[in-house]
Amino acid sequence: MEYLVALADEQQFTRAAAVCRVSQSGLSAAIRSLEDELGTTLFLRTTRRVEATDAGLALLPYARTMLAQAAAGRDAVVHATRELSGKLRVGAEQCLGIVDVPPLLERFRRRYPLVDIHFTQAGSHDLVEQVRDGELDVAFVATTDHLTGMTRTELGRRPLVLLCPPEHPLARSARLEWEELRDQDFIDFQESWAVRSVNDSECAAHGVGRRVRCTVNDVHTLIDLVQRGLGVALVPHHVASKPQAAGLVPVQLAQSATPQWVVSAVTGSPAAASAPLLLEILDTELGRPEPVRDVVAATPRS
Repeated sequence: MEYLVALADEQQFTRAAAVCRVSQSGLSAAIRSLEDELGTTLFLRTTRRVEATDAGLALLPYARTMLAQAAAGRDAVVHATRELSGKLRVGAEQCLGIVDVPPLLERFRRRYPLVDIHFTQAGSHDLVEQVRDGELDVAFVATTDHLTGMTRTELGRRPLVLLCPPEHPLARSARLEWEELRDQDFIDFQESWAVRSVNDSECAAHGVGRRVRCTVNDVHTLIDLVQRGLGVALVPHHVASKPQAAGLVPVQLAQSATPQWVVSAVTGSPAAASAPLLLEILDTELGRPEPVRDVVAATPRS
């Protein structure tokens, strides 16, 4: 059922196999075996993509329910104990702004002292893969890519701005058009960071060729390099408001084309029974009485 759901969502054997952490041939054989057992074709294969048949679409909601019930059964066993214990593995990208993870973990520890908390800091794309691999229960990330099969709760979004030294020619602009960024020297994060993906895709979409002269893995190092005149940087607005960035100039992009930096909490299946409790504490802090949590999945085609 896991293979069926992944293939329906990804519509490609290669990506579905990567999501399930199996070989492509193994996944393909499992799907053929299921089709033989049911006596019908579940997917139509073409050279470009794979689409579920009417029979496949009919089976899909039952497959999702079976996977959800298996995860719920695991959680029920944990919740049946008198006191919550076990392990909670949490990951976050640095300086998300919208959520401050260390105080959140402190509040959780005070409420559930028997839970063993493990925390990892990394780029959003690496964190998503760790959630998918079952290495993390909850990750706070700034990407909406490759979240198939995960539960995502959007926590907030911020516009991107150009951060530059006050003596830089672009610092005098009230708003910038994308073509003004062409051929600038940039400082940016490593490719595992979500903001790097946003910057690369937005610049490519607007035909902006740029030179990334410095690649960093730390927000404060990026700010320091901008202050030293080694380049400009596209960053979420809250980064430009940090005390360390005092003296630098944040310049807004044209309003019609300002990209958004989206922060979310993502959980996989199964996740630790304590994972929803961590998010409940966060919901209270953010004043979110009825948060919307979406299971990310491709829209079935009729």
